[in-house]
Amino acid sequence: MAMGLVSHADELKQGASLLGIDLSSIQQQQLLDYLTLLNKWNKAYNLTAVRDPAEMVSRHLLDSLSVVSQAELGGARWLDVGSGGGMPGIPLAIMFPERNFTLLDSNGKKTRFLTQVKLELKLANVEVVHSRVEQFIPAQPFTDITSRAFSSLEDFANWTRHLSDSATRWLAMKGIQPDDEVQALPADFQLERCVVLKVPGCQGQRHLLILRRTS
Repeated sequence: MAMGLVSHADELKQGASLLGIDLSSIQQQQLLDYLTLLNKWNKAYNLTAVRDPAEMVSRHLLDSLSVVSQAELGGARWLDVGSGGGMPGIPLAIMFPERNFTLLDSNGKKTRFLTQVKLELKLANVEVVHSRVEQFIPAQPFTDITSRAFSSLEDFANWTRHLSDSATRWLAMKGIQPDDEVQALPADFQLERCVVLKVPGCQGQRHLLILRRTS
């Protein structure tokens, strides 16, 4: 077990370094503790199809961290829609403790898990919301709205429009570049940029699509 933890720590540290991220010892420990919780709860709660903890480092932690350079350009109030097991919301909350992250999911098992993560990792900047996104009414709009394999871009835009203002950015994490989804965006949304993500240890294509409202 100890060897596994050491290798996970090494893989995380090396992967973060390749992404240009300098993890503090506290951030590294929080990310590893999150991985432990994810692996433990996954058996009962089916949080992710990835069962091998060794794969989880690249497929979940490093994949989430791959958007940090773009997240640095964001604001103070983040929403992670369809957060599921907490990607990318939990890793981003660990990386940006000065910002507030709302993790939203309509699945009660998943929000129970996220609440446990918040408590055990002492993430004071995280709020967990059990709701359908269409029915969620926050106190104020979000500066950044993110999702990872949540829905089509069209649905992502339409379902979260009411949670935004004129300055909001949408960050959609995708696999292959979804040109057909970009074409189907609502008329008041546009693709600001598409960023190719290089995730250490992941073979498949990864893209981050950044959207803005035009009106």
